[in-house]
Amino acid sequence: MKKLLTDLDYVRLYAEKMRRDNSLFEQQKVLIESQLQSSRSLFQNTFGIGAEFKKNAREYLRKVGLIKPPAR
Repeated sequence: MKKLLTDLDYVRLYAEKMRRDNSLFEQQKVLIESQLQSSRSLFQNTFGIGAEFKKNAREYLRKVGLIKPPAR
């Protein structure tokens, strides 16, 4: 095996391994779905759901300075 030098080399290696053994894809899919579920749960617990989520999230983003207060 040749020495991997760049990020693209690692991407190519991973793509080749995925082509040979697509069980890696299933593992990645499970990992990504788990991360999505965890993120969804975290944000719902932090900001609520529906209209409440939108209001609370904007309030938080204003407080930390990521968005500006509404113009009056």
